[in-house]
Amino acid sequence: MILNMDGSKPIYLQIAEWLEREILNGNFGSEQKIYSQYQLAELFTINPATAAKGLTLLVEENILYKKRGLGMFVSPNAKEIIINKRKNQTLKKLVFEIVMEAERLDVSKEELIQMIKDVNTGEAGE
Repeated sequence: MILNMDGSKPIYLQIAEWLEREILNGNFGSEQKIYSQYQLAELFTINPATAAKGLTLLVEENILYKKRGLGMFVSPNAKEIIINKRKNQTLKKLVFEIVMEAERLDVSKEELIQMIKDVNTGEAGE
């Protein structure tokens, strides 16, 4: 992953989102040790304090937890927390934007539902 350094989204949030994706993709499992702030800093060529801020955010959301002297670990229910968070924040926001755009374009609810079905079955055209 390459971080977007243009300032549109804080780097620490990008680090947190990257770790969430890694957990969702199964690259980090429940109770598995994850990268330290120094490893993340080296991996992404960023300040260790920035990496630490991303890790702290995930600790505050109970996605990660600290074992004193051992590092950071993935919480047992991290995947469920991330899924619920993304459903309730990201997905709802995207759906709202799609529905609003459909209304502006005078697309009926039925047409919109069909579009979603078409995308889901791989039949959507460009």
